[in-house]
Amino acid sequence: MKIDHHNNIAPEAVEVEGALGVTIQWLISSADGAPNFAMRRFVVEPGGHTPYHSHAHEHEAFILSGKGKVIIEGNEFYVEPGSFIFIEPYAKHRFMNDSDESLTFLCMVPNLA
Repeated sequence: MKIDHHNNIAPEAVEVEGALGVTIQWLISSADGAPNFAMRRFVVEPGGHTPYHSHAHEHEAFILSGKGKVIIEGNEFYVEPGSFIFIEPYAKHRFMNDSDESLTFLCMVPNLA
């Protein structure tokens, strides 16, 4: 079991090619004994974006605050607090913040570690 607050987890810069102004917090992962899923909290600063990429696993995201776009297979979708997204395996995708406030979202993925 793990009960905590995101303020107690240090954000880490996402330093992969194609990312700009993005931090990640691993809220729950295999390091906590979670056998199936990981929960991550991302913050994308104004003008920032995640890389445009794809991978073999699905993931689900929930927008907590801010506004922006999700690009999936070249299609743009506007997101705001309360929006949720299912990204299928192998679909190319990117989160973009084209607003003047931080875009914050939760993202759950299979526990691959």
